[in-house]
Amino acid sequence: MSEGSGSPETDHLRREMAEYLRRVAERDRDAFDALYDLASGKLFGIALRIVGDAAAAEDVTQESFVKIWQRANDYSTELGSPLAWMGTIARNTAIDWYRKHNKGETTSDAVLENAADTGALADDWLESVQESARIKHCIGKLGEDQKSLILDAFFAGFTYLQLATRKGIPLNTVKSRVRRGLKNLRKCLDDE
Repeated sequence: MSEGSGSPETDHLRREMAEYLRRVAERDRDAFDALYDLASGKLFGIALRIVGDAAAAEDVTQESFVKIWQRANDYSTELGSPLAWMGTIARNTAIDWYRKHNKGETTSDAVLENAADTGALADDWLESVQESARIKHCIGKLGEDQKSLILDAFFAGFTYLQLATRKGIPLNTVKSRVRRGLKNLRKCLDDE
């Protein structure tokens, strides 16, 4: 896909990521934090598909970002989209990790080298980043009691019963706060 052939939002995010990489090359830590926020989910997904373990994928993702920090001055738009360039670093780091930690496995290097990235296309992923930002904004507008319950239930995976026990509140209160929070979240997203 050529530069500029996506939606205006996708093109904007691509340019934003390229600018962050340029600033990271100048050792701008704020730009690095912003780049991490935008790309860490995708890079984690790439690592997870290759190494097959969430804890190892987190380590690979962190190592990938160290390499991105060290090599940011190597990036150029001629190399492709910023996300594709960073994805290649994550993929190679994950393959290296896999080889190091799975010496007895039967998966050949040729299979790993040719492993396709079955994740979303970069443009689709960039659009999902924008949607994630909207959701994050709307969650931030919720009251603290609703926000913490929704985050714990839907992002940390706790059941309502676990939340009631952890927070020391009745189960029906948890359910009603989550229900009201989701209603407020839906209204905010519809208004955006």
